[in-house]
Amino acid sequence: MSRFLFYTAPGSGHVYPLIPTLHELQRRGHEAVVCAEEPMLETLRQQGFMALPISPEIERREDDTWKARTPIGALRRSVAMYVDRARHEVTDMQAAIAEVRPDVVALDNNCWGAAAAAAASGLPWAQLATFLLPLTTRDAPPFGLGLKPAAGWPGRLRDEVLRQGAVPLFDIALPPVNRLRRGLGLPKVKHVPDLYMTAPLVLSYTAEPLEYPRTELPPSVRFVGPSSWDTAQEEDEPAWLAAIERPVVLVTVSTVFQDDAKLIQTALDALADEPYDVVVTTASVDPRSFRAPANAHVLRFVPHSLVLRKAAAVVCHGGMGITQKSLLAGVPVCIVPFGRDQLEVARRVELAGAGTRLLAGRLNAGRLREAVREAVVKKPEAERVAARLLGAGGAEAAATELEKLLASGAAVNPGAAGRRQ
Repeated sequence: MSRFLFYTAPGSGHVYPLIPTLHELQRRGHEAVVCAEEPMLETLRQQGFMALPISPEIERREDDTWKARTPIGALRRSVAMYVDRARHEVTDMQAAIAEVRPDVVALDNNCWGAAAAAAASGLPWAQLATFLLPLTTRDAPPFGLGLKPAAGWPGRLRDEVLRQGAVPLFDIALPPVNRLRRGLGLPKVKHVPDLYMTAPLVLSYTAEPLEYPRTELPPSVRFVGPSSWDTAQEEDEPAWLAAIERPVVLVTVSTVFQDDAKLIQTALDALADEPYDVVVTTASVDPRSFRAPANAHVLRFVPHSLVLRKAAAVVCHGGMGITQKSLLAGVPVCIVPFGRDQLEVARRVELAGAGTRLLAGRLNAGRLREAVREAVVKKPEAERVAARLLGAGGAEAAATELEKLLASGAAVNPGAAGRRQ
């Protein structure tokens, strides 16, 4: 039996997508230990895993990307947050390695300090991307703005100008991270996107068609596709949900505060007279703050896997977790992106034909109603997308790649053998 140490960033969206991989490794006879934020520990322990808390200092650095006024501004705030957390992750990861004594380390690729500590440990290690990788290959648009793929030389020129102009805006945040790396005897990183792909193995939990066809991928990257998990996926529906006879539209927003409550009220207004029951999960927002019509059920939390069984469409912010969970269920998505990587997710879904996209600046009840109507009829394409995503392998493919990393560990990180005495 080998021991795998998983290190995750704050937020359920960084943990839930990994749970099927943890179970698959366990099924194959391995042990999985997870470092996670305090609210996730009990869930992980109930699933049968040893779970350790990450440093409270990391949890205290909250996500403030919602304060940004532009997509570039939101991405820069994300970078600043990861840099701030990285300062605490190095010693946190070193302590976890000393306590757990793993054979392999696998960590969220937003954890740049933990990545530096893993790289310096001499152990085989992998980065895990539960969100879209910020790839900068020339066969796809620059990441982050949700641009359409280039058509002809004007589009290629647009992409090149943006690459040359945007990357330096993020690279100004690199010096603190490179100082951490230099202190551990590691080479400096030239560009922020490189931080997401410094490991000998990078697992991306998505696949085509949500990922563009790439011809210039780093050799370390493997697209293993998503896996869906939540706390109640094997449970029966609650009585109120079981009593619903009409198709459902699920409306949900980010579990991390993103100032996206406007989407909920607009959806309630837009769908009040439509032939659906509307189930709303408000997450970080008080459900009592909304005006709900007769066809709506507004709650802070309902396991989405239960609602998706009856869903005709999902209205959401474009978080990768709910988007892929919906598509895996064959349910089309209407995305209103507010920030972070959501513009990118919305564009990929639109291009895949599995949903619709409405920019937050254009959000009103009339436009959202039409976008939902357009999304509902895309169910056949959503089902085709589900088949392609499932075909990438999910948890089984991820576990296989991690086992390959384990087998080649001595070659990947010379001197790794003998670390555990």
